[in-house]
Amino acid sequence: MDTDKHSLALPRTAQLPINRCNLPAKILGSLQFQRYPQPLTIDGTRELHRDLFLRLDALDNASQRAQQFIDYMSVHFCLHAPDEAGFDPACRIDRHKADYLRLLRGWSFDSEGREGAVLKGWVESRFGLIPRFHHGPIRHGEDENYRRYQLACADGLYNTNALFDQLDLLYSYGQYELQSAGKYLTLYRGSNATEQLGPDMLLLNNLNSFSRDRERADEFGDVVWQIEVPAAKVFFYAELLPSYLKAEREVMVLGGLYRARRVI
Repeated sequence: MDTDKHSLALPRTAQLPINRCNLPAKILGSLQFQRYPQPLTIDGTRELHRDLFLRLDALDNASQRAQQFIDYMSVHFCLHAPDEAGFDPACRIDRHKADYLRLLRGWSFDSEGREGAVLKGWVESRFGLIPRFHHGPIRHGEDENYRRYQLACADGLYNTNALFDQLDLLYSYGQYELQSAGKYLTLYRGSNATEQLGPDMLLLNNLNSFSRDRERADEFGDVVWQIEVPAAKVFFYAELLPSYLKAEREVMVLGGLYRARRVI
């Protein structure tokens, strides 16, 4: 075990010394952050896409804002005009259809697949949280499972169009919509013994699936935990883009240390 169960600090093996966020990983991944959450921002994203958020401010309807976001993503990243983004049809590997929606769909089918590796790679890059698991436990930077994860992430990013930047904007849009949700969401996670550090403490992977429904969470682990998750650590939730993704109230949450209450 790489942390004392009474410690509030994120283990060094679970964090990078730098990230692209307004808070370092050792803080946003700690128990202190769960107790005293603060807004998280990815460097430069809101400033670069200021026009989008001004347009969102002018819309009162959530479905209209979702469509505005979808349209903006399509135009800004040339998702329906890959040639304008520099796509070469003669390229050996055709990945022009890989976008943020495909990554989310891939995660819902298999979080250990190539899309899952890209999403975990984005969390590691932006928030400095190192994956704890991908086709096996990741214990340190020299771990063979860590190398395999890095290869899968690189493969998933090859010949694609600014996937990490697309995810930056998706996270920022989700946080925009969660402004009125309060500081916490009560969520449930089916879990296993490898995540548990103490009677009420979990050290989670850098990206995790949660559910709003306790019964649904029961399908994904031996025990079910109820966790007060800071809204700032919610990457994506199914209701954000209801017309495009069907994920049965799934919520994708950044990892780190969490206090939790076992309910099953």
